Amino acid sequence: MTTKTNSGKTAQTAKRSPENSAALKELFLDELKDIYWAEQHLAKALPKMIKGTTSEKLKKAISDHLEQTKNHATRLEKAFASIGEKAKAIKCEAMNCLLKEAEELLTETEKGTEVRDAAIISAAQKVEHYEIASYGTLRTLAGVLGFSAAQKLLDETLAEEKAADALLTEVAENHINEAAAIEK
Repeated sequence: MTTKTNSGKTAQTAKRSPENSAALKELFLDELKDIYWAEQHLAKALPKMIKGTTSEKLKKAISDHLEQTKNHATRLEKAFASIGEKAKAIKCEAMNCLLKEAEELLTETEKGTEVRDAAIISAAQKVEHYEIASYGTLRTLAGVLGFSAAQKLLDETLAEEKAADALLTEVAENHINEAAAIEK
């Protein structure tokens, strides 16, 4: 089917069919299971990052996000329930690799240094960017599928992930990076 856009250009649009909706719902569920696993494992990894930090501002930012992460998993359980599904996790290979990289950065940097704090921020922001992409996609798919309650829950988490990323940037730019640059 071809339709005109606001700019006058033509765009291809697909008719919704039960088969298309079923396939999209399956993708949505797979992605939801993936991020559910990611949140559960992130909650286990963040305490190691907290323990490895020197900066009190960074420690607080990550500690606060740990509490949010636990709430994100609970919110995902509500999203599953809102669409009549049981919460189930499937291994998220992307998050698994990001968490392995974070562990490597902790072992490769010297304890008690600003450089280690910069490495922790780097690892944490990679995780945040993955989560922002995942929640943005999930929120959009929920809307297309008509899962308005799930969409609202996912949107709340997306806003928190974006705020966590912004806070990490602020801590890096105003407290850590300059100190790391002059550290001996």
